[in-house]
Parts: sequence; C-alpha cells; structure tokens
Amino acid sequence: MKITFLGTGTSQGVPVIACNCAVCTSTDKKNNRLRTSVLVETDDKTIVVDSGPDFRYQLLREGIKDLDAVLFTHEHKDHIAGLDDIRPFNYLLHKVIDVYATERVQNALKREFYYIFADTKYHGLPQINLHTVVNGEEFKIGKNTIKPIEVMHHLLPITGYRIGDFTYITDAKTITPESVETIRGTKVLVINALQKEAHISHFTLSEAINFAQMIGAEITYLTHISHNLGLHEQVEQELPANIRLAYDGLKIEL
Repeated sequence: MKITFLGTGTSQGVPVIACNCAVCTSTDKKNNRLRTSVLVETDDKTIVVDSGPDFRYQLLREGIKDLDAVLFTHEHKDHIAGLDDIRPFNYLLHKVIDVYATERVQNALKREFYYIFADTKYHGLPQINLHTVVNGEEFKIGKNTIKPIEVMHHLLPITGYRIGDFTYITDAKTITPESVETIRGTKVLVINALQKEAHISHFTLSEAINFAQMIGAEITYLTHISHNLGLHEQVEQELPANIRLAYDGLKIEL
C-alpha cells in the first residue's frame, strides 16, 4: 500500500489569504498546506479520502492517472468541494467512480452537486455510483477491507477509515472507546492536530499526541494543520520520535 498526502491543511489552507504571520510567509514548502485529502494506492485499487477545493491541482501535482473510489469523511466544503473534478476519469478512462458516504453526507452531496443527481441529464456530468457507509460496518473495495470509524467533530459525526494497517482520521475532537478499539493495532495512524491552543471541534497538538501514544501505532502522522500550529521545522523538534507532521506530497509505504 502506498499513501500520498494530497493536502494537510485546514479549511483555509496555508498560507491563509491576507495573513502575514511567520508560517504564511515562510519559504519552506512544508509550510504550504492545501486542504486535507489523502490518496491510497493498493494492489488493485486507487482510493481518495475526501476531495476538497484543491482536488484538481492535487491530482495534477501528483500525476494521478487513475481513480476507483472516493471516501468522504463528512460534508464540510473543505472536504467535498472538488467532487466535480472526477470527470476526466469518467471520460478518459470510461469509468464510473464509486463514492462512499454516510446517508447524511450523501444528502449534502445531492444539495451541493444537485446537477449530478437531476432527472434531466446532460453531457459532461460527473458519473458516480453512490454507496452508503454505516459506521461500524466494514465493506470491500476490490480486495481491500474498509472499516468506517465514527469520531466527533464537536457535535458533528465524522467518518474515519481503516484500510488494513492504515487508519485515517480527520476533524476529530472526541473518540469513543468503541472506535478506539477499531483503531488499535494499526501500524500507521493519521490524526488531525489543528493548533496548540484549545479548540471546540479539533484535537490540539497535545491532544493528538496523547491520542497517538494511547493507540501506540508504529508511526503517527499529524494532518489538518493550521497556520496557528507553528513552523513545520520547529514543531517537528517538539514531537516524540514516532510522531511526525505530515506535509503535502509526503509519500509512505506499508
């Protein structure tokens, strides 16, 4: 399995428009963060988790030539806005893309991309197959077993995903003991760490570190990072040895 971090930033991305802070004006490319998304390539399938506003550029940057499925974590714009950009895979590969989401997220997709689901079809529409995700009920994409994991983004349920020994969770603030048990034993964990200061709906850096140490994965990568967290190089020096900051374009293999 090969993992590529397409984006590791929060909803505004980094740099933030009109911000002159040290992170937003940094020349270190690791401080430039597009909206959060990850690519998972296995022996038989190419899967993306979330397609935010930067999706088109992310695919072009990484030279992605194939896509089988999109898994959605939740319906916020920074996670769904790029769904329309699956169209080249429809036309060039003659492929309908499988989209996996909870019923609530499906309803949001039908509102935001109403034209995809309209009774009157016209040439050029994205072509998708919708599949319903039920948290706690695993499903298959090709040979890959996918385990949905419910976490809470303040009051909003979010779906994380475990694919083999890889677990990806974003926008979490609280995680139940039942969900923790689904995560345990994973070798590579990805978890959100927005900033150092307290936040109502996201793990802080210290909360993410504590959670990662409780899970005990071989390595944990932090994502969904805002400019408030600090400079990449400086924050990296503060982390335990088996916890790292993810950055756009980072590739790992399991």
